[in-house]
Amino acid sequence: MTHFVFPTPAIPALPISGSDQLFPVNRIYCVGRNYADHAIEMGGTGKEPPFFFMKPGNAVLPVRQGERGKMPYPPKTGDLHHEIELVVAIGRPGSKIPVNEAESYIWGYAAGLDMTRRDLQSEAKKQGRPWCTAKGFDYSAPVGELMPRAATGNISHAGISLFVNGAERQHSEIGKMIWNVPEIISALSELYTLQAGDLIFTGTPEGVAAVQRGDVLEGAIDLLGSLTVEII
Repeated sequence: MTHFVFPTPAIPALPISGSDQLFPVNRIYCVGRNYADHAIEMGGTGKEPPFFFMKPGNAVLPVRQGERGKMPYPPKTGDLHHEIELVVAIGRPGSKIPVNEAESYIWGYAAGLDMTRRDLQSEAKKQGRPWCTAKGFDYSAPVGELMPRAATGNISHAGISLFVNGAERQHSEIGKMIWNVPEIISALSELYTLQAGDLIFTGTPEGVAAVQRGDVLEGAIDLLGSLTVEII
């Protein structure tokens, strides 16, 4: 019997739509600049090879449909930004996955928020440093209920949107991603062996902006439902 020196932390997990089961979260991968207009908005060219960064698995903030998640405003920033994204949940291990086989590795989908300390990210970019403190802080990955892949239908042209205090900030569709979901999975699996429980945030459309304490964020993706988060 294994004895640890202190009690093991709880496994981060996401709720599943229509089920009392939970999806255990392993690692969180994120795709940068995967919508052309957002890439241009952030100073890019609008068409670049996919690149990735990570958040720790326990940065996830699970939010059930119809409930309001509470996200603390993080320290050491005065410029916290929202980024609404399609989240892909991986259901089995795989590496060097061909594009035409990638969908078979998907367990399900959800709407998520890649919250970003933009001032820390901008400073890191200037100095050529990693983005960890800008992207991987506590509660930086709110995610709504997971919808199993078999129950979603074709989401390749689903609408994606974010409202802050009832005003629309971001609106686009999944089909406008530069790199689609199978291409993202294939490219990522060339770098890592994907594992069941991994999440992939697939990039955000244009319209990212700052939020403050007291703001209520409502994100939604057609066919997948929504999530509501209050910044406290």
